[in-house]
Amino acid sequence: MAVRLEIALKPHLFDAEGFELCRKIREYFGWHVEGARVLRVIMLETGLSLKELEEVRREIFTNPVSQISSFRPLATAFDFQWAVWVGYRPGVRDTAGSVALEAIADYLRRPLSPHDAAYTSKIFLLQKSALDRSQVETIARELLANDIIQQWRIAAREEWDSEQGIGIIIPKVALRHTPAVETIAMESDEQLKALSDARHLALNPRDIPVIRRYFLRPEVLRERARVGLHGPTDVELEAISQARSDHCNHNTFRGLFLYKDLDTGRETVVDNLFKTCIEAPTLAARDQKNWVVSVLWDNAGAARFDEDHLYVITGETHNSPSTMEAYGGALTGIVGVYRDPMGTGKGSRLIAGLYGYCVGPRDYAGPLRPHLHPRRLLDGVVAGVRDGGNKHGVPTVFGNLFHHPSYLGKCLVFVAAIGLMPRTICGEPAEQKKPHPGDIIIMAGGRVGKDGIHGVTASSEGYSEQTPAGHVQIGDPYTQKKMHDFLLEARDEGLITFITDNGGGGLSSSIGESAHLAGGAHVALDRVPLKYEGLDVWEIWVSESQERMTVAVRPENVDRFMELAALHEVECTAIGRYEDTGKLHLTYHGKTCGYLDLSFFREDFPQWQFEAHWRSPASRGLTEPVLSEPTAYGRLLIELLASPNLCSREWIQRQYDHEVQGSSVIKLLVGRRRDVPNDAAVLRPVLTSRRGLAVTQALHPTYGQIDTYHMVAASIDECVRRLLAVGGLLNEIGGVDNFCWPSIQYDPKQNPDGRYKAAQLVRANWALKDMCLAYGIPLLSGKDSMYVDGHLPGPYGERHKVSGLPTMQFTATSIVEDIERCLTMDLKMPGDWVYVLGTTRHELGGSEYYEKLGYVGLSVPKADPEKFLRLYQALEAAVQEGLVASCRAVGRGGLAVHGALSAIAGELGMAWDLGAVPVDDSLSPAAILFSESLGRFLVTVAPRLKDAFEAHFRGLPMGCLGRVSERPVWTIRDASGQEVLEESVEALGKAWRLGPAAGVEQET
Repeated sequence: MAVRLEIALKPHLFDAEGFELCRKIREYFGWHVEGARVLRVIMLETGLSLKELEEVRREIFTNPVSQISSFRPLATAFDFQWAVWVGYRPGVRDTAGSVALEAIADYLRRPLSPHDAAYTSKIFLLQKSALDRSQVETIARELLANDIIQQWRIAAREEWDSEQGIGIIIPKVALRHTPAVETIAMESDEQLKALSDARHLALNPRDIPVIRRYFLRPEVLRERARVGLHGPTDVELEAISQARSDHCNHNTFRGLFLYKDLDTGRETVVDNLFKTCIEAPTLAARDQKNWVVSVLWDNAGAARFDEDHLYVITGETHNSPSTMEAYGGALTGIVGVYRDPMGTGKGSRLIAGLYGYCVGPRDYAGPLRPHLHPRRLLDGVVAGVRDGGNKHGVPTVFGNLFHHPSYLGKCLVFVAAIGLMPRTICGEPAEQKKPHPGDIIIMAGGRVGKDGIHGVTASSEGYSEQTPAGHVQIGDPYTQKKMHDFLLEARDEGLITFITDNGGGGLSSSIGESAHLAGGAHVALDRVPLKYEGLDVWEIWVSESQERMTVAVRPENVDRFMELAALHEVECTAIGRYEDTGKLHLTYHGKTCGYLDLSFFREDFPQWQFEAHWRSPASRGLTEPVLSEPTAYGRLLIELLASPNLCSREWIQRQYDHEVQGSSVIKLLVGRRRDVPNDAAVLRPVLTSRRGLAVTQALHPTYGQIDTYHMVAASIDECVRRLLAVGGLLNEIGGVDNFCWPSIQYDPKQNPDGRYKAAQLVRANWALKDMCLAYGIPLLSGKDSMYVDGHLPGPYGERHKVSGLPTMQFTATSIVEDIERCLTMDLKMPGDWVYVLGTTRHELGGSEYYEKLGYVGLSVPKADPEKFLRLYQALEAAVQEGLVASCRAVGRGGLAVHGALSAIAGELGMAWDLGAVPVDDSLSPAAILFSESLGRFLVTVAPRLKDAFEAHFRGLPMGCLGRVSERPVWTIRDASGQEVLEESVEALGKAWRLGPAAGVEQET
């Protein structure tokens, strides 16, 4: 029997969600809606009796203090003009519906039927508005729903049926389809290429002949005939395509680059960026640093936290899915990256999540029409990461946000996760794992559906109108949290020999890759639990449905493993076993549907090749702008503080629970109002220890407009300084590189600047190598996501290719030996002395100052690790000796912006003398204030420690700028003594907190 339960806040209570909806309607569209109410709807298709339905309505789903509920329509209890119902489409993961069924079963103390279902949705009632139907349709389409995963219905008040309401809507998947295995004909390379395009396989043209030759080998034909196969099956071809995808196999980074400097004519062959620029410096650092435990092979890297624990860290991106469905894409991204530490070694406990978003301008009003407007897209990804972290019980401790028009084509959603594991488990090193022949293959967690199909292949292409919607998924943090806790218990009992996550490529990837370690695998795909019947066999194998892990368990431990799974209510199914046959053998109801040599995935395929042509910034026409000195420094600084890439992001950070687990020492937001972002966060993973873990991130995409070498170098150098600024150790910094790049394969029509983009990638990797070697940073983990391109419709029916700026987000960690010595960036006490450490140069290229004035410039900030290291080592020692009261790494915006933020955080004033700033050559006040030169810090020092501090830094670039004052006013004088700025800290803080809206407020 199907029924509809509606739940609403009591009419006299304030509806916060409705209020927020009215605000967004006003912000998005400029339309006024005075009020809105939100009704929650649960469609129950169960065998419950009327009495049981009434009980669960009253006891489970309704708070008698604040809510009303009924199996009849509730909308008539409210005055409204329009009703908009929004629900999921069939097959989309409905986490709340699944939890509702669990709650019913727990309350009734009996299991429900496998056929019972619950589907959640919402009704939005718009009150006191003068909207017409087309406007309400726009609100539904552009704000309330995404038609890729959701459906909606609209009714005016006069159309509303008070007896039936929205009716009974059951979004059940009904696949009237008998699964079959298809034999694929590929008589020619052209035929296979056409098939690849039609099925979105994203096969590289150079791979196609190799695939065809394999299936024509006489020995392969004989072996396949013995198991009942002849031509390749669709299951096999899909498995090969995901294994060979750029997303999984990193073909671009493993490619051969023919690099040519067009200015000098010099040619360089760069063979395999991964080996030369990532693996080589990491192995060199590992050999010198005994705290590096496991790198370059597992889901995440592992490093020593203390003598009894390891920490693990990794980073990911979820760009393509988030571009199509912001909330679901970001949610899936964060819960997906959480599974990496869960699948590292024998499994780790999650202790932190991080994020980074690169999106178009929030107020974009141009002619191009992205699938989701940047404002809605950003709101969606923020909410997705929020729910993924908060509902998983993982603190989200740090993050970035960057706006640029180039990300209109495809947004970037960076996510990262940190875990903690014991050094040993049952006497064995926790980071070591290996499946053995005879081990049972168990799929743990969620079930398999059509969601997530072709995720890795879609990520290996640009976004266009042909991008398949099937790769969008909706993560379920509740299910994954249960699985997380269960797997830790199974780990501690020694039941797990190998574990990995089902992410990109699903079972095909997790079992296909782990089979290499064991020597083979045999999988019965008909045993895989499905969300619904009717999936084709190849879909079962490559689906990326979320919340799943692949676990190897010895036969004698399977019963205990399943017993624990039942205790934690985690579904686990034995679907095969590892073997030593050298084959990946797939069956469906006893018939072979896949039979591939494991060696085939490692051999024969040609290396991808790229032409890479570089021109220096000057030869590309970049110059320094011709500018006179500003005269309105105060207004300039206020507008910079309010700019999109510098203003407050508290509205994002406050949505994230950074206190869950109780391990935060230095939070992202600090200062008197606790709203200014610090340089890094510091965690206390082991609550009985005073040892801490510092973590930070940085990215500088606009520097890449000049030279991606210096873009990457700046991001790494900034991370080093940010860690030192909170008390991190210079010698225990680990890094995670996360590249997002537009397409680099040259095509005269589709990608005419591909050679230049390829050269940018080479130079970025050279910088990564040079900086990691210079600072001794091992790359504990990393990720590359190519094809940051979109094809957006314009005003006349044409489509425009929009490529994102080459971007590399660097994440870095370091050990803090004593958390009681940690520092924050806010000014502490009146009378403290203010110092700048490091040299300021005329380096404004790609800066916020030039951006504000409409320029790119030429003089990009450059790193000089050899010179910087002496200063960094001195600062590290000064922090350990307690000589510093506050510390801020100077980054985007320069001394002016970071001085302002320190004052805003401390709500204290300062008096500065720019003549004290160590500079190269003679610099104007604007260059001193807004240059983004690397290697610099702003620090404050208590008066009693002034002499000791200056003695400590003697011989290093250091300048005493002035003092902190009780009066919350910031004054700055130039080298001649002339006042160039006097602004109240309150005015600076107001502009920074309001952001771009500050300019609107000033105008009005």
